[in-house]
Amino acid sequence: MSDRENSATVGAMMLVAGGVIGAGLALLFAPQSGKKTRRQIVRYSKKVRNEAEAKIQDAAHSVSDFVEDLNEKTADLLEQGSEVADDWRRHFMDAIDNGQKALEKQKKKLSQLWG
Repeated sequence: MSDRENSATVGAMMLVAGGVIGAGLALLFAPQSGKKTRRQIVRYSKKVRNEAEAKIQDAAHSVSDFVEDLNEKTADLLEQGSEVADDWRRHFMDAIDNGQKALEKQKKKLSQLWG
C-alpha cells in the first residue's frame, strides 16, 4: 500500500475516533436534555460515518486507478520486450545466414583450388 492510501486509512480512523470521543464529551457536558443530545449524537455519527465511507471510497478508487495504471505499464513493457526479442532473433538469424554464405563461398574457393 502506498503512503497516500495509508494516510487515507489513518485519516478515516482518526475521524471515526474523533467522532466517538466528541460524542462522549458531548454527553458529559451537554446542558440539554438526553433525548436532544442523543439525536445530535446520532446525526453527528451519521455524518462521521458518511465522511469515513467517502474516504474509503476515495482510497478504493485510488487503489483501482493504481492497479489499472500498473497493468497498462506492464503490458507496454511486455510488448516492448517482445519487439526487442524479435529484433535480436532476426539479427541472429541474419548473422547465421551470412556466416553460412561465407562458409559456402570459402568452400567453393577451396574446392576450386584443390579441385
